[in-house]
Amino acid sequence: MAVFTPVSMDDLARWAAQFPLGKPLAIKGISSGIENSNFFITTETGEYVLTIFENLTFQQLPFYLNLMRHLAERNVLVPAPIANACGEILNRLHGKPAAIVTKLEGGHQMSPTPAHCAAVGAMLARMHLAGQDFPIRQPNLRGLDWWKETTPRVLPHLPEDNRHLLRAEMHFQEAFAASAPYHQLPRGPIHADLFRNNVMFDGERLTGFFDFYFAGCDTWLFDIAVTVNDWCIDPDSGVLDANRVRALLDAYHAVRPFSAAERIAWQPMLRAGALRFWLSRLYDFHMPRDAEMLTPHDPAHFERILRERITRPAPALF
Repeated sequence: MAVFTPVSMDDLARWAAQFPLGKPLAIKGISSGIENSNFFITTETGEYVLTIFENLTFQQLPFYLNLMRHLAERNVLVPAPIANACGEILNRLHGKPAAIVTKLEGGHQMSPTPAHCAAVGAMLARMHLAGQDFPIRQPNLRGLDWWKETTPRVLPHLPEDNRHLLRAEMHFQEAFAASAPYHQLPRGPIHADLFRNNVMFDGERLTGFFDFYFAGCDTWLFDIAVTVNDWCIDPDSGVLDANRVRALLDAYHAVRPFSAAERIAWQPMLRAGALRFWLSRLYDFHMPRDAEMLTPHDPAHFERILRERITRPAPALF
């Protein structure tokens, strides 16, 4: 959500005329994140979020935007894409794909309690079930194939102990992905990036999930593992908080019960969730891109989490 493509008020006024939003009144770039150019915009009808997509293509984006619309229509709390006068939710701005979505109320909960984690777990289960009949299928573009492509690119930048860790974990995850329990895991559209800064709360009331632009079809358990690895940890050490883990998992299980295969796969999947973000942060750190506002993330955070998941078992799934 850095700003790679600046947008002026004049640019916005001309472009936004195609939407039923009234006159634009203000625009402000969003500095967090590193994938797209994002802006808060205010118009005569309210507040919205404008995204210019820097990497995703016109061919890939219908999956994300239509998934959000599909979920919103089924009462899952997500931003709803705004269609223009022709009914199109994907448009072109400065030669790049762009979309406007509704802005969620509330704010981020960066110090979650078990109650916040339970709300996230229940809504995540509802989201998974609501996406079962979504007709578009697109793989998780940051899944195992991407890990295989990215590993040799980041290895030369690492000290020897981290090279050993990365090679060993990739070997473990490739073997896990070939196992019978993995192939028995239920799957469908997942968020794949449900960190604390992608969820909004008003007090203890969850008001929505957003930033679906890493979504794809993958195992539901991977989505849960990614979520637990952010919502249920001590941020300095990566150690899991058992009470928050239990609250999130139990709330999810009450909506969509876990399977026997998921119970077997839980510990490896937590490692997979840590590996995915360690790799992406290594890639972004060592191969940075220019942006007007850019906030790179420290790869060491997910290195710590991965080492912690390898050495210390997490609370059982159920």
